[in-house]
Amino acid sequence: MKIFKGISASPGITIGKVFLYLDDNLKVPKYSIGNSELDSELERFHIAAGKVAEDLRQIQAEATKQMVKEESRFLDSHMLMLTDPEFITQIEENLNLYKKNIEWVLLFTVKEFIRILRKADSPYLVERTVDLYDVTQRIHRHLMFHEKISLADIEHKVVIVTHNLMPSDTVNMNREMVKAIVLNAGGRTSHTAILARSFEIPAVLGLANITGEAHSGDTIIVDGNSGTVILDPDENILSEYQIRLKKWVQHEKRLNKLNKLAAETIDGKRVMLSSNIEMPEEVDLVLSHQADGIGLFRSEFLFLKTSGLSSEDDQYEAYVSVISRMKGKGGVTIRTLDVGGDKIIPDLDTYKEKNPLLGWRAIRFCLHRKDIFRIQIRALLRASVYGELRIMFPMISGIEELEDALEFLEEIKVELRSEGIPFDENIPVGIMIEVPSAAITSDILSKRVDFLSIGTNDLIQYTVAVDRGNENIAYLYKSFHPAVLRLIKMVIDNAHDAGISVSMCGEMAGDPLASVILLGMGLDVFSMSSSVLSSVKEIIRSVRLDEAQELVKVVMGMSSSLEIDNYVSEWMNERFNDISE
Repeated sequence: MKIFKGISASPGITIGKVFLYLDDNLKVPKYSIGNSELDSELERFHIAAGKVAEDLRQIQAEATKQMVKEESRFLDSHMLMLTDPEFITQIEENLNLYKKNIEWVLLFTVKEFIRILRKADSPYLVERTVDLYDVTQRIHRHLMFHEKISLADIEHKVVIVTHNLMPSDTVNMNREMVKAIVLNAGGRTSHTAILARSFEIPAVLGLANITGEAHSGDTIIVDGNSGTVILDPDENILSEYQIRLKKWVQHEKRLNKLNKLAAETIDGKRVMLSSNIEMPEEVDLVLSHQADGIGLFRSEFLFLKTSGLSSEDDQYEAYVSVISRMKGKGGVTIRTLDVGGDKIIPDLDTYKEKNPLLGWRAIRFCLHRKDIFRIQIRALLRASVYGELRIMFPMISGIEELEDALEFLEEIKVELRSEGIPFDENIPVGIMIEVPSAAITSDILSKRVDFLSIGTNDLIQYTVAVDRGNENIAYLYKSFHPAVLRLIKMVIDNAHDAGISVSMCGEMAGDPLASVILLGMGLDVFSMSSSVLSSVKEIIRSVRLDEAQELVKVVMGMSSSLEIDNYVSEWMNERFNDISE
């Protein structure tokens, strides 16, 4: 028996048999060619690229038949790559420069693109290199007449174990037969992770070398809730997980019944539970869980393209695709570009700072690069006529930044009016409270906006001075630190005094242990990953508002995060026996 710990990318528990899906790495030949052969080599590339385009169109057509059209949009970037002028031009230049066969030139060119992406040291961009690799492998297979096993042909229920699953493989696989996905590579923002959550298939990623330990046919346990994978479990562990699996199935059935019900306490206090998304493809999951809208749509994915920044029309179409589908279903809150810090985009040069988490990021960056900001605001305003859109500015630190952002927004409105372009004249505008200065002056800020949204991921790290990505001091990153709870309570009270609503879109909003505290503090909107909506809803529907308020009074009088954590855990476990499982 061997136990592996990885990244929980999609929840659920599965016990099954391993299907070891190893990519037999093609050995790309390298040989010199003459000047007279350059044109024919380039023609070989274009023919192979054309065949790949046809393959992708067939995959997308099949995905549409299977009602996963939105998910197949991941392949749009692959299609664009095949005709990307920068990509094609670089291949032509390298072909003429090195005078080697096109297979080698393609591999060399792609490695250079990947090297540039990885130089940014951004997990998101590293995961985007999978797209480049996917397309390159497909082209190479046509150039070298090499076929690959298709996951669409799987005929028995299996757990896929592989190094890194390509987006095209994930979309094309026989989902009825794939019980779980286990990868050496990948993270929560990878295409595979997003698709796994969309398909509601348990997935654990980032396991380093599980492919070196697993064999096809091995018994495997995949616990997507905890990020645990167990190969060849002994009888005791197997029995234990069979019981856990049975409980999980019952748990899911029970929670699914809550989808149509409101998030309302026993004594009638109603709150809103909305979803956080990173990609338009995640809307299906939002709708299936019947969330009260999208509380945070991160727009950074539009700027993480290997072919450069998104145009106004590209952004407009992406926004419309989400806003139109959420019309009458709670609407969409879109956060403007939050680049910098741990969100690196090479083209924007934000990775050159010595202390990026305290530097040129989010609204600070946008107010300096108004050329980029203008494109996004124009696209957002144009899209606002297709449904209920709310615009949210990130990392506002004080009234001056807010006034500058609002003034710029008004400039763009004047611009669109002069061009005769329609938009929602009464579009709600809010800000994220992510730094202590904004929380402390939230009474001032509340008078200038329509809503506040607390971003606890950053608020916690800035309040307790802990880089949440630093493993050495991760133990100090505490949601229940008294200072953090005091700031959250202050923001909620100040927002309500100003007559506006306040939401929370950080990870804390989806933490079952924090749900009753936030309810008792008066939080109006909890925004979280769709997969945990029902768990939080179940808790809210099982308590009274007055007992939640009483819990808040008790914990606000405590002096340490450890004391608060222990008390809240005990309080919750008395009412919800499985809260810590």
